[in-house]
Formats: sequence, structure tokens, C-alpha cells
Amino acid sequence: MVRKNWSKIGFGEVVSLSKSRHNPKTSNNSYPCIELEHIEQGTGRIIGNTPSSSLNSTKSKFKKGDVIFGKLRPYLRKYAMPSFNGVCSTEIWVFKPSDKILKPYLYHLIQTSHFISEANKSSGSKMPRADWAVISEMVISLPPLPEQQKIAKILTTWDKAIDTTERLIDNSKQQKKALMQQLLTGKKRLLDDNGKPFEGEWGKEILKNLGKVFIGLVTTMTKSYVDDGIPLIRNSDIKPNHITKEKMLSLCEEFATKHENRKLREGDVVTVHTGEVGVSAVIDRELDGCIGFATLNTRPDTERLNPHFLSWYFNSEYFINWCVSMSTGDGRQNLNLKDFVKAEIPLPSLDEQKKIVSVLTNADKEIELLEQQLADLQQEKKALMQVLLTGKVRVKV
Repeated sequence: MVRKNWSKIGFGEVVSLSKSRHNPKTSNNSYPCIELEHIEQGTGRIIGNTPSSSLNSTKSKFKKGDVIFGKLRPYLRKYAMPSFNGVCSTEIWVFKPSDKILKPYLYHLIQTSHFISEANKSSGSKMPRADWAVISEMVISLPPLPEQQKIAKILTTWDKAIDTTERLIDNSKQQKKALMQQLLTGKKRLLDDNGKPFEGEWGKEILKNLGKVFIGLVTTMTKSYVDDGIPLIRNSDIKPNHITKEKMLSLCEEFATKHENRKLREGDVVTVHTGEVGVSAVIDRELDGCIGFATLNTRPDTERLNPHFLSWYFNSEYFINWCVSMSTGDGRQNLNLKDFVKAEIPLPSLDEQKKIVSVLTNADKEIELLEQQLADLQQEKKALMQVLLTGKVRVKV
């Protein structure tokens, strides 16, 4: 159905590909060059460039405000609207719109699932590329220019909100990282329940003197997997301060009973020892199952060491770097149990440990809230694109 004042038209009738080229070998001019790796996937954000004078191959030229789209592996959704003049890889299309379509409207049009679906009807299997012959024949619904302008303005407002939220998340993560560095080393001291700064030097102790440390199962457990049983915590399930359940496996209780020293309890701290060494999380009651392959478990003496404080310390940049330095292997790091138990752990008072955990946990919650806001904004924009760019909902001009 064609909306009132809208027209059905082939994409190639209103958009062509720019043929303007730049040869770094013969030109005295240098421009910022955008390669595919300089375009962030699915956001339209340009995250870098390279001087064209340092390159040898011919590039496509673009102007400020032009719309570009990565034709190589189009499913990666690499599109942008640069705010500067420059050049780009010939694996990136530079669109040349006619006077019937506005660039900001075109920019949002190429983000739609319809356009991406057509772009994925590509040639080649190992290195798939969008086919201009297919894209140019794609039929689109095109509103009058004033309506295009209003639609683009609405969607750009959402883009700005998304960009602002992404930057807030980045800033919050950097602030949390700095806070961890200060609080987990004693450089910054918090206030106690009486409103006074904690005082006194922190103690230090090696890990094996602060609790029991176990290594995960190293035997084949495939025959013992069941749909509903004891949770099996593997290195791939462990993320900084939380455990993902999406791909978690379960073991039958009989198998877990035979390996009592591999069973987990609430308050244990599990740590990756093969792969992303050092990454740790605390076991809650729901996940007091069995420790799996490439995983270490620390059962701290809770009269001296708060499990959540230990997990935050294990996930600190300082400790992760120590784990990497103690690991063996080239491509895949492996941290030995005998080295892990020698790790030095800072020991502030239990009250100060709890305060540190509280502050860092709140910082995490703020980031989680922002990430949820971002997901909501992205979903709202997607829904808006679906109705505005098809004319299902009309805007007032």
C-alpha cells in the first residue's frame, strides 16, 4: 500500500554510487581515511582513521555529511555519516543521493532491517559483499522532502540520546575502574559507620593462608550431563563479579557426590585459570553446584575475608595483570594452582571490606541502569524506524 503523497521507487532511481576516487601515490593531498575497522558495528560511530598519505591503494572520496556503508560482510551493519571530508576503503560504498532524497533520511533508511536484508543477498561465501545490482532494484517507500526532513529529525534526536547514554556508560566504567584502583589498594579510604575515615595500615596475607583453594574437575563429564541437576560452573560461565546462566550445564547428583572437594558452597569465589585468567565471581545459594574445567575455587575464612571483597580484588586490573604475568601458554593463558595460592591479598578490617564492596556494587548498579536505558532507547528507535520509514505513522510537517 502506497501512503498518501508517498511514492514507490527503486533505490537505484534516487541513489547512485559515487565514482570520485583518490590515489595516494599520485596526489599531494592527504585526507583522513576510514577503513572498515574504523566504523563501529551497528552504531554509526567512527572510531578512528588513517592518513591517506601513508597508504598505497586507491580510495573513494566522500564529503562531510555523505552517507557511507560497508559492503564487505554487510551483516556487520557498518554505516556512518562523517562530519568531515575524507576518503575511505573501496569496500565502503559512498552514496550519491538525487534531489529526491535527503542525506539524513537516507542515513536512517540504510539502517532498516529491509535494507540490511537486501544487502545480505550478497555474492561470495568467505568474503560476502553486498551486490549493487540487488540493492539498486530494491523498492522503497519515499515520502516528500518536508516529511523526510521531519522523520530524519525525530530519528536523529533518538540517535543523540543513544550516543549520550553510551558516553555516560563509558565514563561510568572508567570511573568505576579508577575507584577500584583507589579503594582496593587503600589509596582512598571510606568513612565508617560513625562518619570517620577508616584508619590503620592494611595487612597482607597469601591466599592459601586465608582459606581453602580447590581446582576444578579435569575428567570427562559428558556422560553425567543432565537437563536438570547440579549446576556445573565452567570458566566460560564466569564473568567479572557475576556468573552467566545462558550456556550453563548440569551434572547428575550422583557424579557430584563422588567429587565432594569439587562441590561449591554459597560464598565460594570461583576464578578462571585457563583463558581470561583471574576473572572471578561469588557463588550464591542458587548456584552452589560443582566446579568445572579450567576453574579454581577459593573458600575464604569469612572471619578475616569477605568473599565479595575478594572477588572485587581478583577482578581488579592489578590482580588480573599479576595472573597474566604468572601464566604459561602463548595464545591461551593458564594459571597454575601452585602459583595462584601464593597471591598476596590485602586485608583491611572486615568493616572496611564491606564498605568497599557496597560502594563498588552501587557503581555496578548505576552502570546496569544506564545499560538498560540504552537498550530501551535502541528498541524505541528500532520501533520508530519501522513505522516512520514505512509511513505507517505519519508526522506533521
